[in-house]
Amino acid sequence: MPTPAADIAALRTLALVGPATAGKTSLVEALLWKAGALGAPGSVERGSTVGDHDQLERRAQRSLNSSLVHFRHRGVQAHVIDTPGAPDFLGQSLPALEAVETAAVVISATAGVEPMAVRMMRWAAQRERDRLIIVNKIDAQGVNLQALVEQIQAEFGRECLPLNLPAERGARVVDCFYNMAADSPATDFSSVAQAHRALVEQVVEVDADFVERYLNDGDVDPQELHAPLEQALREGHLIPICFVSARTGAGVPELLDVIARLLPNPAESNPPQFLKGEGAQAQALSAQPDPKLHVLAHVFKITQDSYVGKMGVLRVHQGTLTAGSQLYVGDARRPFKVGHLFTLQGKEFTEIAHALPGDLCAIAKVEELHFDAVLHDAPEDDHIHLKPLDFPVPVHGLAIEPKRRGDEQRLHDILQKLVSEDPCLRLEHVAATNESVVYGLGELHLRTLLDRLTDVHRCEVTTRPPRIAYRETITAPAEGHHRHKKQTGGAGQFGEVFLRVEPLPRGAGFEFVDQVKGGAIPYNFMPAVEKGVRQALEQGVVAGYPVVDLRVVVYDGKHHTVDSKEIAFIQAGKRALQAAVQAARPSVLEPIVNVEIAAPEQHVGDITGDLASRRGQVSGTASAPGGLAVLAQAPLSELSSYQSRLNSLTGGQGRYTLAFSHYEPVPPPVQAQLASHFRVRDEA
Repeated sequence: MPTPAADIAALRTLALVGPATAGKTSLVEALLWKAGALGAPGSVERGSTVGDHDQLERRAQRSLNSSLVHFRHRGVQAHVIDTPGAPDFLGQSLPALEAVETAAVVISATAGVEPMAVRMMRWAAQRERDRLIIVNKIDAQGVNLQALVEQIQAEFGRECLPLNLPAERGARVVDCFYNMAADSPATDFSSVAQAHRALVEQVVEVDADFVERYLNDGDVDPQELHAPLEQALREGHLIPICFVSARTGAGVPELLDVIARLLPNPAESNPPQFLKGEGAQAQALSAQPDPKLHVLAHVFKITQDSYVGKMGVLRVHQGTLTAGSQLYVGDARRPFKVGHLFTLQGKEFTEIAHALPGDLCAIAKVEELHFDAVLHDAPEDDHIHLKPLDFPVPVHGLAIEPKRRGDEQRLHDILQKLVSEDPCLRLEHVAATNESVVYGLGELHLRTLLDRLTDVHRCEVTTRPPRIAYRETITAPAEGHHRHKKQTGGAGQFGEVFLRVEPLPRGAGFEFVDQVKGGAIPYNFMPAVEKGVRQALEQGVVAGYPVVDLRVVVYDGKHHTVDSKEIAFIQAGKRALQAAVQAARPSVLEPIVNVEIAAPEQHVGDITGDLASRRGQVSGTASAPGGLAVLAQAPLSELSSYQSRLNSLTGGQGRYTLAFSHYEPVPPPVQAQLASHFRVRDEA
């Protein structure tokens, strides 16, 4: 039996990321088939793939969730994560980067470098993952692979170099790293000798000794270049390019060899970006892939399985995880016992005895597990967490409610489960409108959520656009006063409050200050005053939206020894705050979002004109594959159902992303309209 150190050296982990059209799921099938883990590759069209096992995925013929598979090749155990390619499902693809050593960006030879490939390369670089580019569909008609390599190098840098080259019009590929023979076979472009020389020169640059040997001897045996190769991959000094056809299997055996012989094991890659402590005091911490140390593992995926219930999928970074282990979740004080450990092959899970650093496994039936949780077996590790991922902010919202009365709690429970599985879904209850609003990254994201509700969970719902999350604030200091006095025959109610409000910088929130002297308001009634103030802030004063970014200073008041009660000071605080805000030149704020619209260049003029009509401000343009990207800011309220408008402007070729930027005051006519609607609702 191999030692644990040998097991770790024989582990490889990679995530297939990139555009939806690149053929990642088909490539996974080809890898499993050629590695002997499948008798025959499945088909996306027939719904028979290992990865796309969800009924919605099979119906849509596209990946909607990340999926884990594993296989063995050349004595190496490889864990592969297949990820969705649509931008709406970044909540599934981005966390995969935290679980692997290598981000394999798959690019379609027919489509070229698409925006999703650019985004995933950028995110992988930010997380210091080793990067590999896989060009798929090399046998397609009319592809120009040499031009594609030039496009890749123009987009990602000259460090992107072919590790092998296609031959016979994509019918097979020829290795260029280990192949040193002068009489190498002909290739579709370039030559093996030229590609080999470029690779070796790029690798030896990271090691001065090898540079000297290369200059003196003219070449270096690639078998000796393992350590500098891994260093070049870690530092991003080399990004290899491999060519495959998942359809025919061309290049797939060679890709398996690359995974086994060249990609890093857990001890050779950059360590995960752990932090110990919170906020500015947090310090960087390196997990060591040592099976003898205490356990550190990270939950990068949550699923709800119909048979085993809630399941946390995790990456072990340090120590050895075994069935029966006692683990803590984050800073929880009570450990849980690991009942069973599983390894995943699509929807199939197999029980395993232990997991080493680098292993991907799953734990079921532990309700405390949640996305991004750090599991550990030492109480002193309770404040360790991974550096947060830079997820896009979900801003596409739908107000949602059950069709049948009485299903409210059931709907809420189902939505909570679905939100727990996707960090880019957000569920919010808006108290002012009594709306439950679910936010996602786009129309496809939310439509998939609704399909899951109705088709999988059999929960019928109705939806409508949510109210825009306006806010109110003040622009000047002012004072407010209210005396609440009520006599009902017996003991009455009495409370009087004097306060002033002061504007705070945008984003500062709310401050409550008690400056009452001499017991004018007894200290035991001050929480009631604050409660009334907070009620008024939540309900809004001008247009019915929460009031933010102000300081409330209570400086005087009166009480009655018999009639003063909490309810009296709640009402007095509430009414005094409303009077002060009305006098403080109140302003309604609207959310402004950053908009990035990619479209063919000939449509840019129409897009900028349309944005201007929506009170948008264009800040510039940038190059984008197949056209230009328009960069702008616009009010969120003006972008309702914008995809439909963009489709009509660009003939369906445009796409856009939104990210919350800041709040700005609405124009006076809009504020007057919002205020008039609030008065009508208030009177009703």
